[in-house]
Amino acid sequence: MRAGPSTAAAPLVADADRPREGGPDRPVTDVAVGVLVRANGDFLLTSRPPGKVYAGYWEFPGGKLEVGETVEQALRRELHEELGITIGAAQPWKVELVDYPHALVRLNFCKVFEWSGELQMREGQTCAWQALPVAVAPVLPGTVPVLRWFALERAFEGATHSVA
Repeated sequence: MRAGPSTAAAPLVADADRPREGGPDRPVTDVAVGVLVRANGDFLLTSRPPGKVYAGYWEFPGGKLEVGETVEQALRRELHEELGITIGAAQPWKVELVDYPHALVRLNFCKVFEWSGELQMREGQTCAWQALPVAVAPVLPGTVPVLRWFALERAFEGATHSVA
């Protein structure tokens, strides 16, 4: 059910000073994440809706895989539910394991270059098309690696500095 190459051995630890819910043996939750990219290279970030963990933080849209779903199936469902769009091909890109205080998640990032429909913020979130460096804050910890990957791909001058 995973997309792209295997994750690095050590997870990215978010808010390391906070306790981990479920302890050290908690299960990994697979999440499909859509990195929507316009022809000019801008990418879509959405804010986490009110009432969710990390509400107000900016992230790439997506959501948890349901039982029996592939990453692409989950991404199609989630982006339709959250944004009201129908995506074309989802290209598996990278996988990142992130240890948040509330959950251990495997983020399966897929690039999406084609979609139809107008963006609708169906969960009370907001959206912003961004370029590097991003102008929105705060950025969800699991989003930061993607910004670094974009910086490296695009030979962004600030790649060795903060991209958030």
